[in-house]
Order: sequence, then C-alpha cells, then structure tokens
Amino acid sequence: MAVSDDLTRLAARAKEAEDRAAAAQGKGKAELEQEVETARVSAQEQAEKLRKSAETGRNKLSVWWHDMQRSWDEHIAKVREDIDRRRSEHDVDRAKKRAERAENDAVFAIDFAYAAIEEAEYAVLDANLAKIEAEELATESVGAHS
Repeated sequence: MAVSDDLTRLAARAKEAEDRAAAAQGKGKAELEQEVETARVSAQEQAEKLRKSAETGRNKLSVWWHDMQRSWDEHIAKVREDIDRRRSEHDVDRAKKRAERAENDAVFAIDFAYAAIEEAEYAVLDANLAKIEAEELATESVGAHS
C-alpha cells in the first residue's frame, strides 16, 4: 500500500470522527457514555498498534519518531488518569469546569491532529522525493560504471 493510500485512510477516519461528533449532539447520556467507552477502547487499541509498530520498526524509524511515540504514550496515560479522576467529582462548579476543560482539550486535540496531518503530508511528500533522488543516484551510478 502506497503512503498516499494511508493519507486516504486517514481522511476517511477523520470524516468518520466528524460525523460521530456531530451525531453526539442529540444523544442521551447513557448512549453517549457507551460511545465514549467504545472510542476510548478504540483509541487504546490504536495506541497499542502504534507502540508495537514503533518497536518493530525501531531500526527503520528516525529516532525522533520513536521518541515521539513513547512521549505520546506517556501523555495519553496522564490525560486518561486526569479524565478518570475528574469524572468522579460530583460538585456542580467542578463539573462545569470539567466540561469546559474537556471541550478545550477536544479543541486542542483537533488542532494537534491537524498539525499531525500536516506533518504526515510533509513526510509522504519527502518519502516520494527521497525515492526519486535514490533512483537518480542509482541511475548516475550505473552510468558512471558503464
């Protein structure tokens, strides 16, 4: 599968997330709680796949991508801990602040994902350029030895 196909898959997943978020506006608490749990499990599974991929490809990835993945794992663990702790609070003012913070976190997560997509585009284009440059060098090398 070409890396550009991965971008297509990413775009489809972003659209799916957009549709689910829009549909969430009209749902009740119980249904939304179930969807939150499903999304959490899915995100955890994806994070685990990413971790395994980073470990498997450790010698193939740039060191900074491997470090980014490890940093991402630590960040997600802290965020989940914070969310779980705040959910247990029952004070009205705290609940309102939690809702506001959760919305701000969601906005930032979207901005972060947008930046990640920009970075993914750059990486795909750079990978294509690197292939062309490698082919040019191989052609020059063959021509020089002829």
